[in-house]
Amino acid sequence: MRNTRTLTHRAALAATAVTATLVLAACGNDSDSASSGHEGHSSASSSASADATTAGHNAQDVSFAQGMIPHHQQALEMTKLAADRASSAEVKDLAARIEKAQDPEIQTMSGWLKSWGKDVTTSDSSMEPMPGMDHSAHSDMPGMMDNKDMAKLEKASGADFDTMFLTMMIEHHKGAVEMATTEKDKGEYGPATSMSDGISTAQTAEITEMNKLLGKN
Repeated sequence: MRNTRTLTHRAALAATAVTATLVLAACGNDSDSASSGHEGHSSASSSASADATTAGHNAQDVSFAQGMIPHHQQALEMTKLAADRASSAEVKDLAARIEKAQDPEIQTMSGWLKSWGKDVTTSDSSMEPMPGMDHSAHSDMPGMMDNKDMAKLEKASGADFDTMFLTMMIEHHKGAVEMATTEKDKGEYGPATSMSDGISTAQTAEITEMNKLLGKN
């Protein structure tokens, strides 16, 4: 009788131990699952936040792209004139660098506008600046030259062209920096605010360079 009770007691203890082990294992799995779930959610949230920062845009972003495209195009028209009218190697080099920087930016901003379903403001369908294009439509933008200014530049050559080009491009760059600053302050689209920061930095440095070429610094 005693042996039977002892065996029964031992079996009950063993069952209790197995049950406890299973419960602890289950709790451990639940904890691991919960932890993995939080990590996954955190990672997904960070990714979604990053995507939203890149993908979201507002009216300021649209305005920036639509305004900066013709602004850049006028700068490119001015740089093309420098190729055969400037007498200074420094002015020709500067003009070439401006063209190299701004032409790709025009293409990039045009791509943004198309992806947003907005009008792309260009001088013509090929997005190439044309000599003699009408600048009056955008003359109210900061730093933009009007038709008379562009006509004077086109007729100039040699040292006179160099001085006129540098003087006009300084004002043009100041306008671009102003537009870029507004975009940095009010824009929402990551690539646009990043571009505006680059424009501000590069063109501020070029303004200093041009002032030195004019003997102002």
